[in-house]
Amino acid sequence: MKTTIEIPDALLSDARKLAEQEGVSVKALVERGLRRVLSEHRRATSFRLRKATFRGKGLQAGVRDAEWEALRELAYEGRGS
Repeated sequence: MKTTIEIPDALLSDARKLAEQEGVSVKALVERGLRRVLSEHRRATSFRLRKATFRGKGLQAGVRDAEWEALRELAYEGRGS
């Protein structure tokens, strides 16, 4: 398919120089760039956080009704100042 795009002169000049250095056409360079952007977009949108739950019966009886601050202190006990 043939299409026309408008590119700033400086960007086109840089693209022509790179294409010449790599021995490819500007068209090939543009295609490569578009494929890379589309691939990155697919990767970014397809991320899923894995399920990281575990079986258990919740908190131990001694801390089951504790406030968050107390739980945090227990978690960091012996670390830092």
